[in-house]
Amino acid sequence: MTSTRSSRRALAAGTAVVIAALLSTSACGGGDDESDGGNRPAGFNAATKGVVNTSTAKGGTLKFIGSQDFDSLDPQRMYYGFAWDFSRFYTRQLITYDNKPGAKSTSLVPDLATAKAEISSDGRTYTYRLRDGITFEDGSPITAQDIKYGIERIWAQDVISGGPTYLKQILDPKGEYKGPYKDKDPKKLGLKSIETPDAKTIIFKLPKPNGDFEQILALPSSSPLKPDRDKAAKYALKPFSSGPYKFESYSPNKGAVLVRNDKWSKSSDPIRAALPDKVTVTINSNADDVDKRLIKGDYDLDINATGMTQSGRTTALKQHKANVDNGTTSFIRYAVFPEKVKPMDNVHCRKAVIYAADKKALQTARGGPLAGGDIAANMLPKSIKGADDYDPYGALQNGGAANTAKAEEELKACGKPGGFSTVISVRNNKPAEVATAEALQECLGKVGIKADVDQIDGAQSSSITGSPSVVRKKGYGIIITGWGPDFPTGQGFSQPLVDGRFIAQSGNYNNSELNDPAINKLFDDAIAETDPVKAGEIYKQINHKVSDRADYLPFVYEKTITWRSSRLTNVYTADSYNGRYDYVSLGVAK
Repeated sequence: MTSTRSSRRALAAGTAVVIAALLSTSACGGGDDESDGGNRPAGFNAATKGVVNTSTAKGGTLKFIGSQDFDSLDPQRMYYGFAWDFSRFYTRQLITYDNKPGAKSTSLVPDLATAKAEISSDGRTYTYRLRDGITFEDGSPITAQDIKYGIERIWAQDVISGGPTYLKQILDPKGEYKGPYKDKDPKKLGLKSIETPDAKTIIFKLPKPNGDFEQILALPSSSPLKPDRDKAAKYALKPFSSGPYKFESYSPNKGAVLVRNDKWSKSSDPIRAALPDKVTVTINSNADDVDKRLIKGDYDLDINATGMTQSGRTTALKQHKANVDNGTTSFIRYAVFPEKVKPMDNVHCRKAVIYAADKKALQTARGGPLAGGDIAANMLPKSIKGADDYDPYGALQNGGAANTAKAEEELKACGKPGGFSTVISVRNNKPAEVATAEALQECLGKVGIKADVDQIDGAQSSSITGSPSVVRKKGYGIIITGWGPDFPTGQGFSQPLVDGRFIAQSGNYNNSELNDPAINKLFDDAIAETDPVKAGEIYKQINHKVSDRADYLPFVYEKTITWRSSRLTNVYTADSYNGRYDYVSLGVAK
């Protein structure tokens, strides 16, 4: 790996120059970046500006390919963004995001419910009534009790960990409920803060108001499930569908086949187009080969949606430019430093790493300004209220160059004047992440920090880097990953990463194990604030405090170059899914 580091970075730099030349006369140079929602013919970046190839034609097979498998197909334990997007083929929630392009997609609309919630004047009671004709794949009706049970599964973190736990914090802040598998109540009444007076009414009683509550109910973790269909940890192998498609098969790390759910009724579902007859997913760990198969026409799009490889995007832009989109996502790509792993328990050692990092080199490793994104100064995306250019370590100064003198000062301050050794963890099926790890390794070596790179199975990251005990055992002082908002607020982006109450022993995303009571309290204040602008000011405070603690080294505010096949219809990027295509609206031309 060390022997290829310099040549790989040189290739990345050369590719960035090629891409810049190819795009200099494109729509990036002066076109309107705002989506108008109108139909657009296929062309470069067209799906970021409207709907490409509008069609209502049904039939055919929609073919996904990707280098990384789902973290889970169980809606209560999935957390990968592409899995959430894909889950709408086979799950439904009380409310969901609108199937509109761009920023319009962030509007919430009724799904299983007849309307958005009736909310009490004190903001603590939410009441929904269910539509007629909503059914599971066996034809049985979806009831309020099934929705409650699906949500209650979130509490079984010892069995089905990995998914978001916002509802645990909101509905059971004292941790009194033990989950459906440990419920000793003979009547099995379950979580007291959710009431189901009849089969078509569900009422949520919040201990405290939460301005983002309906956004959280739109997550896949709020999907319904019949108790007698719950297979606990094995449920992910064949989920029980409430949507327009059901699983014919799924083989971990190989792929999946979904076919039409003949018990689903379009009249009960105003959101899902359900155009293809079949949806297939193929997992191929060779990311370069994935791009080759896409360009050849064997598949329609990359389900992971993290952008084409260097060779893939160069070929695509030269020969198939009309099939390429260069969209901005809401993701930040970054390194995080676990505070419980020495010497990262010392803030000055963490700062030494930040100052030693050449941000331009890291940006180049990810594909440059166009294929990688703009250099990031801090850990709050520009799309979130409260975001600013707070830059305490000078990431944006001098073109992002490393500050070696400051790095050496911090090494002395942390008692390691000659440097130290650590381990960088990176997902092996993410070439851009691996290239970034190698670039960072080279940067750190210049100030005496010896960093070994450990490539892990990306599909298993929730049980490796997501396990604090494994992180400590393996000595991971640096973890390279990325994060996008679960929903477009500071709570939706930052809370899982930096609120100490979200630290989990498996499926953990607060990799730094940051647990600062002052930061935790600020989250409570922001969540209780109903004015989004005022809440944004509190999230700004949180972001500044996190930056000052030096737990994160942000690389870029991500942009990607992604492929869409010429067969695809109804293609558009959706802000609600962090700039990915809205999968559930797609069709294929005959």
